[in-house]
Amino acid sequence: MRRVRTGILISGRGTNMAALIEATKAPDYPAEIVLVISNVEGAGGLAVAESNGIKVLTIKHRDFATREAFEAVLDIALTGAGVELICLAGFMRILSGSFIERWQGHLLNIHPSLLPQFRGLHTHEQALSAGVKTHGCTVHHVVPELDAGPIIAQSTVPVFDGDTADTLASRVLAEEIKLYPSSLAKIAKSLSAL
Repeated sequence: MRRVRTGILISGRGTNMAALIEATKAPDYPAEIVLVISNVEGAGGLAVAESNGIKVLTIKHRDFATREAFEAVLDIALTGAGVELICLAGFMRILSGSFIERWQGHLLNIHPSLLPQFRGLHTHEQALSAGVKTHGCTVHHVVPELDAGPIIAQSTVPVFDGDTADTLASRVLAEEIKLYPSSLAKIAKSLSAL
């Protein structure tokens, strides 16, 4: 079985990235992580990736005058590493329509809500304000419209009376680290069959 060469973009501690790396250690997993890029120098996830023998790069968006200039360098690094599929894992930059279209169908994201509910930031606060009884996470294809791409998979958690954004976030994260690896496997399997 061919393993799909996967790149991960992060901005922080890399919790979801670590779950993906762990999953790829199984010999029958259909993807391999070949590159992790952070737009933030010293992001915690870089050390995690390096300790697993994965090539890491820091490409700071602030070093570029425009989003397009930043993304051009990002694209060169990804293509140079032979990346076929990109996973966004806590990557805190909105990508341009042209970058997204270039990687269409090969660009995944995990979002901490049951899309189409609660797009954007502060999803747990939004869920609590709305008084929903069920919350969760979504893995989806990235499209130019924020958090609006076709849904690959979702996982739900109950919302309890007395929940805070933090308690809800930790319950959702426990689902994210299971959902993202299974979703990546599903997409990688379909790409490796092409």
